[in-house]
Amino acid sequence: MTLPIYQVDAFTSKLFAGNPAAIVPLTEWLPDELLQSIAEENNLAETAYFVREGDT
Repeated sequence: MTLPIYQVDAFTSKLFAGNPAAIVPLTEWLPDELLQSIAEENNLAETAYFVREGDT
């Protein structure tokens, strides 16, 4: 399985500042255990997932 993962700087308007967070767009929801494993692999304070409305 290949998933795009984007790292963003949250809570800032400056480049390379704020809190790093991972954003993972999904085409469908994955099991909670897998989502937790992805978050642990990224080793960031926050990891967010989303499925666009209409993609499910």
